[in-house]
Amino acid sequence: MKIALIFEGSYPYVHGGVSTWAHDYIQSLPEHEFIIWTVHPGASVSKEPVYEMPANVVAFYEVFLDQAPQVAGQAPSSLSDSERSSLQALIRGTEPSWSQLFQAAQAGRLDPTWLTRSSNFISWVEDVAKESYPLVPFTDFYYSMQSMVSPLLTVLGAEIPQADVYHAVSTGYAGVLGALASQQTGQPFFVTEHGIYSREREEEILSSNWVLHALKQAWIAYFNQLAQLAYDRADQITSLFENARKTQIALGAPAQKTRVISNGIHYDRFNGIPLKGPGDWVDIGAMIRLAPIKDVLNLIRAFADVSQVLPNVRLHILGDTVDPDYAQQCYQLAEDLELDRLIFAGRVDVRSYMKELDFTVLSSLSEGQPLAVLESLAAGRPCVTTDVGACRELLEGGPLDQLGLAGVTVAPTDSQALAQAMIKMALSEGARWRMGQVGRQRVARSYQHQQMIKKYQQMYEGRLI
Repeated sequence: MKIALIFEGSYPYVHGGVSTWAHDYIQSLPEHEFIIWTVHPGASVSKEPVYEMPANVVAFYEVFLDQAPQVAGQAPSSLSDSERSSLQALIRGTEPSWSQLFQAAQAGRLDPTWLTRSSNFISWVEDVAKESYPLVPFTDFYYSMQSMVSPLLTVLGAEIPQADVYHAVSTGYAGVLGALASQQTGQPFFVTEHGIYSREREEEILSSNWVLHALKQAWIAYFNQLAQLAYDRADQITSLFENARKTQIALGAPAQKTRVISNGIHYDRFNGIPLKGPGDWVDIGAMIRLAPIKDVLNLIRAFADVSQVLPNVRLHILGDTVDPDYAQQCYQLAEDLELDRLIFAGRVDVRSYMKELDFTVLSSLSEGQPLAVLESLAAGRPCVTTDVGACRELLEGGPLDQLGLAGVTVAPTDSQALAQAMIKMALSEGARWRMGQVGRQRVARSYQHQQMIKKYQQMYEGRLI
């Protein structure tokens, strides 16, 4: 089977999270060939892959959102009335005929280079601006609409690789590619969400400075519309945990299409890591990239509070830099707070480093079902995490899990609560040991790699129930 895995802004350009999952996933299915089809956001992210492609990757396709497709564009006059209506619906935020847009884009009739500068497009935008946004300066509204429509048309005009299955690892632009490919080829299309893409975009937009306040709801509706397209066209939709599945349904995913496939790790690689022996120091590990979504600044502030109470605690931040500006803010804050027991270790071999850790911490603003927590639990290290994604379920267990606590969750952004939880964990070696044993049992029972792989194979074969 030839499987096209579709990504947006992750594999193979950055380490961690979805990329870690993807690289391992491909290598775990050597009997299948894979095509990597990835949406690249443009100049803000390096175009150099950080992973060496596994041997069973047979093709690599890139779609750059800031570059129009290399097709022979046609004049606006070549558009049919129905195609014009679909474009106008897109600008208005109502449902277009996606099938018509797919066909027109693939035929080269929706080249964003000319379309978003054409008199027709400007006139359509002007109509919507007058009707719905009379107080927004027209130039601001026009450039916002251009920023929405141009990357979408670029995606719709992308070259489609031939595959037996199209599997998007998010909604958004990756989901659009999957829906497009499925229509054009007649092959099945699956969606897997590690995080709920449209919710993540909503959080980003609401906290952003780059979107005018008056247009934030329009941007949120746009990404919801892309998610709905993927949900409607997918043969099956998977998430990592039950609450995420319920969120997908609430956002418009047909309930009968949704399934849960939890992440799984190579348990035996971590279960054998010995616990750290007795010593003068308590060592906390944070397996997080230096990126705003991980809220590293909040973790540093919390550790400053911990340091005031416990002079024998060290914090090791284990992860590479995704956002250099944000990383510099982290370094500067640590220096300003004079945290000489905070170690920025960079990207490391987690299994080797785990031997030096007593427990781990995760300070994220948003997560799916973090592999870092699963790995920590499999190694017998309890966790302190923010209450995001599946973290509470991993640490406390689901409805049928009576094993007990494997860690503690606190509210996101609450540095004082995070500090208190770390202090309590650092002070109780006995509690750490008990929680660590619970964590090992939970991962062994429900989150093993072979369980996950089997379910995805069943999905491809139409046997997932």
